[in-house]
Amino acid sequence: MKGLRKKLNEIKPNFEEGGKFSAFRSVFEGLETFLYVPNTTSKTGVHVHDAIDSKRTMTVVILALMPALLFGMYNVGYQHYLAIGESAGFWALFGFGFLAVLPKIVVSYVVGLGIEFVAAQKKREEIQEGFLVTGMLIPMIVPVDTPLWMIAVATAMAVIFAKEVFGGTGYNIVNVALVTRAILFFAYPSKMSGDSVFVRTADTFGMGSGQAVDAFSGATPLGQIAVSHDVATPIADQLHNIVGQPLTMLQEFIGLIPGSIGETSKLCILIGAVILIWTGIASWKIMVSGVVGASVMAWIFNAVGSTASMMVSPLQHILLGGFLFGLVFMATDPVTSARTETGKWIYGFLVGVMAVFIRVLNPGYPEGMMLAILFMNVFAPLIDYFVVDANIKRRLKRAQQSANAK
Repeated sequence: MKGLRKKLNEIKPNFEEGGKFSAFRSVFEGLETFLYVPNTTSKTGVHVHDAIDSKRTMTVVILALMPALLFGMYNVGYQHYLAIGESAGFWALFGFGFLAVLPKIVVSYVVGLGIEFVAAQKKREEIQEGFLVTGMLIPMIVPVDTPLWMIAVATAMAVIFAKEVFGGTGYNIVNVALVTRAILFFAYPSKMSGDSVFVRTADTFGMGSGQAVDAFSGATPLGQIAVSHDVATPIADQLHNIVGQPLTMLQEFIGLIPGSIGETSKLCILIGAVILIWTGIASWKIMVSGVVGASVMAWIFNAVGSTASMMVSPLQHILLGGFLFGLVFMATDPVTSARTETGKWIYGFLVGVMAVFIRVLNPGYPEGMMLAILFMNVFAPLIDYFVVDANIKRRLKRAQQSANAK
């Protein structure tokens, strides 16, 4: 490591003002600060110093995403070979999924980081690290058959109009990854919903060639619920996998169901949640209150239920779709969520309520988590305002009572 540090020190003058590569100063600083903690400190003002900087924070989040990402790759292969009626070993399933998902990750990072590099150089600032997580989230929340050019266009639009125009990392008011998905959903709905986008039936780079079996249906469990008119039969008994076999809650928990790449395995998402909570990066209050909010809303619909969607249990709402993934990795985004402790409880609760509300009452959009989080991102500052204002009023009242007592 000393040799690397010495080499960086030798070439660093070339990237500083007046150096022959000064146009790439931000790129060099981004690489340097990624490898080593900066050794410079603030000279004026009041600053809070911590043992971990934002790049390390983003690295921990990426590590927390790895279980869901790796399982998502495996599940892409599993769903494909199930669809074509062939059996394959673990490495064949994982290899198929890896080759299907990797191009999406590359496109996301190349486009997003490319824009951030240009913006940082133009503003003569260091490269902001927020896209390290966003670039991983984007390919994890889209269907496996989303065309690469669509991901590139949506990523560019989201980074520019939902982040850079607000000032970059730390200033965006809505989650950039979810804005990317929203752009894709509303601009290219046929590629983001329906029965043909969540399971790849074609081969990937020549791997996994075959034809889908006659019983194949690529409908997700939420998609099946949205079109169901059977209120008498329990929802759990109506769900099936892509070849018509009954779907168990264990399979839903492990993640052997069709869906966006990173959202299927609740087990892997919970592993990520433990990492984020243990390291203090994500708020457990938002996660817990989100589950409570979704459960309360689901129970209300269960009590007055007249459609199949209304009869979905709280547990099934958590196990199906992207609810848990969104709650753990995106609703807890410290930039776009509520920041006061009381506000986190309110914010998370309302995210859960809105997600189930949209799922049940909008059959054309059976997955409500994306819109719920984006909606509450907008209201998070207002929640914090009322929490702080209420606290000020309580303290003022207490001060007045104390003064009157004297």
